[in-house]
Amino acid sequence: MLAIFDKNVAKSPEALQSPEGGSASALKDDFLLNHFSSVYPSAVKINFGSSGHIACSLDKQNPLLPRLFAVTDDVFCIFQGHIENIPILKQQYGLTKTATEVTIVIEAYRTLRDRGPYSADQVVRDFNGKFAFLLFDCSTKNVFLASDVDGSVPLFWGTDAEGHLVLSDDVETVKKGCGKSFAPFPKGCFFTSSGGLRSYEHPLNELKPVPRVDSSGDVCGVTFKVDSETKKEMPRVGSVQNWSNQI
Repeated sequence: MLAIFDKNVAKSPEALQSPEGGSASALKDDFLLNHFSSVYPSAVKINFGSSGHIACSLDKQNPLLPRLFAVTDDVFCIFQGHIENIPILKQQYGLTKTATEVTIVIEAYRTLRDRGPYSADQVVRDFNGKFAFLLFDCSTKNVFLASDVDGSVPLFWGTDAEGHLVLSDDVETVKKGCGKSFAPFPKGCFFTSSGGLRSYEHPLNELKPVPRVDSSGDVCGVTFKVDSETKKEMPRVGSVQNWSNQI
């Protein structure tokens, strides 16, 4: 899978930008999308105009961690992996028996966006399994992505030469667009356009960037670790609290 989002849609963390650069302009002339298509000729490609684009291929995938792609009411989602507590989530979100992981993620997001009965970290924490997903809502220009607590599914993110956010499960694709300004997406974390990067395992703690050194000894992006010394203030809310403005 591949996603490239304009910096006005999804602003990547400044710490992810490597001082050594080496990145390209991923969106210009569909540079990175064309590269991805050359590696995965059967990929489905979706162009969101100035917001960016995504691509998904069913080729070269791990059969134990399959990729799924779905669209519902202008919400596009690519899901890779599996969720173990599907029956509980189907009941929670009022879905039919035929619902799959990707449709569950879309419905969970739409519920969070429209009614906000749960906090965003609680929504992701309720997914038990091995997974990574990326979602783009065309109506609100919101990006939502997450990875499980063990980082079971490969997911990399980076910043291109123009500050655009690049995401893919193919590390070579991210390297081509971002040079050294990339890193594995943090385990147990989620990212939204409005809220940035947060830990759903430890929602009260801040995340701090830690320089990442590659196999050649060069600084290559950063990893983000939970800072046990800093705490966020959790708002006191009642049962009718609307969390929809938190994404």
